[in-house]
Amino acid sequence: QLQLVEFGGGLVQPGGSLRLSCASSGFTLGYYPIAWFRQAPGKEREGVSCISRSGLTSDYTDSVKGRFTISRDNAVNTVYLQMNSLKPEDTGVYYCAAGVGDACGLRTYDYDHWGQGTQVTVSS
Repeated sequence: QLQLVEFGGGLVQPGGSLRLSCASSGFTLGYYPIAWFRQAPGKEREGVSCISRSGLTSDYTDSVKGRFTISRDNAVNTVYLQMNSLKPEDTGVYYCAAGVGDACGLRTYDYDHWGQGTQVTVSS
């Protein structure tokens, strides 16, 4: 069973930055398209960003375009989400997920394996 672990969440002031990491022990993340989702209290889980297995394509939800960057480093078996210019509405639990194939998407049903999540709180 593929297990994913997220790192890097925390409390940050509006306008600040965080970098989230998604790692796996015993499995090669380079074989999977990877996505980041987030869930705020009382809201549905939403797709934030994804990167294809090849790393050649990525996608972002409109609200984070120009502020977030997804990347993968297969040498260290990690996928990153660099989050800049953070806003209070970015607050939530962030999850990484692994799918199948090469292409990625921002729909939860595209992904079979999920991490436990890391809390991101943007507040002054």
